[in-house]
Amino acid sequence: MKNKKFFSETLLKWNQFENKREMPWKGETDPYKIWISEIILQQTRVKQGLDYYNRFIRAWPDIKSLSAAPEQQVYKLWEGLGYYSRCKNLIESAKFINSHLNDKFPEKYEDILALKGIGQYTASAIASFAFNQPYAVLDGNVFRVLSRFFGVQTPIDTTSGKKIFTALSKDLIDTLHPASYNQAIMDFGATICKPSLPLCAQCSLKKKCIAYKKNLVNILPVKEKGIKQKERFFNYLIVYEKKKVYVNQRTAKDIWQNLYEFILIETIDLVSEKKLLSTKIFKALFNGNNYQVTAVSKLLTQKLTHQTIRGRFFHITCKNGATTLKKFQLVSPKDLSLLPFPKFITSYLKD
Repeated sequence: MKNKKFFSETLLKWNQFENKREMPWKGETDPYKIWISEIILQQTRVKQGLDYYNRFIRAWPDIKSLSAAPEQQVYKLWEGLGYYSRCKNLIESAKFINSHLNDKFPEKYEDILALKGIGQYTASAIASFAFNQPYAVLDGNVFRVLSRFFGVQTPIDTTSGKKIFTALSKDLIDTLHPASYNQAIMDFGATICKPSLPLCAQCSLKKKCIAYKKNLVNILPVKEKGIKQKERFFNYLIVYEKKKVYVNQRTAKDIWQNLYEFILIETIDLVSEKKLLSTKIFKALFNGNNYQVTAVSKLLTQKLTHQTIRGRFFHITCKNGATTLKKFQLVSPKDLSLLPFPKFITSYLKD
């Protein structure tokens, strides 16, 4: 492909003289802090992730403190960020580095990549920013900039597309200044070559940009696969007994793993209160004990990447604790704030 030298040199000049994007981790060389920032920014906008990053670093400024932190506290701080497997992997990797590497973050790319929750992009970011190693990052911003400038119409979410862009990104990186180059291309994609309404008039690459010349800016990059949405229906039972409420920790390999929730009955579609109370699972929970439904919430919805969660909250008082409820944990309402819940529940509790 033509214009590779022009592309890299122009990006570095833009980064040096025109890049005004500021973030607290920019220029950071501590691999721990880079790691935390990159994991938080996976599937999270910078504006939302910024406060989480600052609170995280204040609470656990290094690997040793994170590895020793009670897991419930870490999940509680993560509450609201979503994609909780990120948090789970952070905890596991911190414990591994503490116990096997004497709290020293690995420097080799392959060793960084071997940590739980770290893929090629994050490993490249840490290797280049912390250790100035020539590994090119490849995220959504980078895909977009490369696809538009070089006019690559191969879908970015295909095996052939990933091979093309991986090879291209390796060819383009400035091996003497890999950290500056990686920061430049990511910031350029975030501020100039944006997904919609890109600032082509201000773009220092436009005179040799194929998408700009051929009017393909709104078409590139190309994606082949759409995200299939699954719909699920959650019926939460907020069961009170002696002024306490029953909760449960999700342990299955599903959404919201390790977070807490109220007693859940999942149904294949939206059901009425009468139908819910007549289900076998509801009858088995209360096993003939004296209970009363005191309130039913309106239908609530939360959209996740691959799922849409719809559901309601049923407030129930139970005079005699059913033996089948003993597998759940009784907590006082004031202590609910200490437990990490998914956003679907915390949003309801705040209303």
